Amino acid sequence: MQLAETHYAIKQEKPIRFQEYGVGVFKTIPTKSGIKKAIKKEFIFIDGVLATTSKYISGGEKIELFEAENSPIFERLQLNLEVLFEDDYLAIIYKPAGILVSGNKFVTIANGLTQNLKKSNQLDAVRPQPIHRLDYPTSGLLLIGKTSSSINALSALFKNNEIQKTYFAITIGKMEENGEMNFHIDEKIALTQFDVLRTVVSKRFTFLNLVKLSPKTGRKHQLRKHLSSIGNPILGDKEYFKEGLVLNGRGLYLHASALDFIHPFTKDTISITKENPKKFTTIFPDF
Repeated sequence: MQLAETHYAIKQEKPIRFQEYGVGVFKTIPTKSGIKKAIKKEFIFIDGVLATTSKYISGGEKIELFEAENSPIFERLQLNLEVLFEDDYLAIIYKPAGILVSGNKFVTIANGLTQNLKKSNQLDAVRPQPIHRLDYPTSGLLLIGKTSSSINALSALFKNNEIQKTYFAITIGKMEENGEMNFHIDEKIALTQFDVLRTVVSKRFTFLNLVKLSPKTGRKHQLRKHLSSIGNPILGDKEYFKEGLVLNGRGLYLHASALDFIHPFTKDTISITKENPKKFTTIFPDF
């Protein structure tokens, strides 16, 4: 066998079973079932001792992953991602429309991160992981954690609404200049603030609006559902739409434009923006 990867376990408040702790630690084993298979094949050692499913991790252990010298070379995903911010703890990348953040597909943002980001030098460095999700047809900024502690800290910031997200959308129909949408989603409170920045007359859609959106909660499809519920679906939305008003071939006009938060480790103010896609400026060239 030959050594493939090495990881040093971070300090745990309570000992945790290795097959739970090991998820996401190694680049080539992203799942719990994968960890169990590697243990069964005797590919993992902890402090020089063969790992078992009953092993608990407290912190500081040296965890080594080996592979067979004749193991096949798997195809590597070639996905060039734009990195707008990166340090030892986290990164912010641009997710193009038409690609999954994660899942069982080969081509996902999650599978392309290791080729696009620098390896963290922190002791609790793990395979980079997206902290939140963007829908398949949505473009924009995606926050990535590079260490176990940063993944936990950033997830807590999202949970406590301490990360400000700003989106832009082009919507159909006449709208109020600004307002709040607070319709429940999946029986949970969901709140979005909106400001209409521009409106143009459209022969097919009556009016098209450039709308700034500030979600205060993070429910699934929140912005799309909220806008549809007030009668102003997003242009190009094929799931939440008005009959006869679906725009084909241009994708969804929804873009995650900005992320603002306090860095959980350096305490710096992080404020990253990404301009709207060109298809937005085709309709609103002065913005």
